[in-house]
Amino acid sequence: MVSDGQVVVKFGNILAKHCLDQRCSMELLRATEHTQSISSQLGIVARVKAVTGESRACSELLLSNVQNLIQAVQHVLRAAEAACVKGLGQPPADPEEEEVAAFCQQWRKNLTQHRAKEALNSDRDELGLRKTRGAKAEPTLMSLVQEQPPRSRNIPKHPNPRKGHTVMDRHL
Repeated sequence: MVSDGQVVVKFGNILAKHCLDQRCSMELLRATEHTQSISSQLGIVARVKAVTGESRACSELLLSNVQNLIQAVQHVLRAAEAACVKGLGQPPADPEEEEVAAFCQQWRKNLTQHRAKEALNSDRDELGLRKTRGAKAEPTLMSLVQEQPPRSRNIPKHPNPRKGHTVMDRHL
């Protein structure tokens, strides 16, 4: 979980660097800093629990940190969605940054297709508001991440990617 949190932090930092909207970029940076902090706390608590063994207080703290990390990752992904919608500048020739940009472009393409289908199959009421019954949810970055197959053989044991591994090689 800690290393996956670090992957999300790196993903958010790359997007923030290339986001064209300053407010979205700042929100994404705040979310990644918060995620970084919680991920580090989780790592510390996990190491303490490994040394101390079964302790109810330590287990509760560990669970609390895991829940906080999940919420922080969701915040980063929502901020990343906003950054992608506002627009991203061209990434340099760095393969990790290109991979992140391609991932975001795929999500944005899925979102655009979904919105086009929704416009053609208008499920709107008499006021022009979208009906909630039967409406298909818009694609999110979280759903795109969850659709990717696990690549556990490529996950390094430490949070820093090894040469040849990129940010998106790891399953979140």
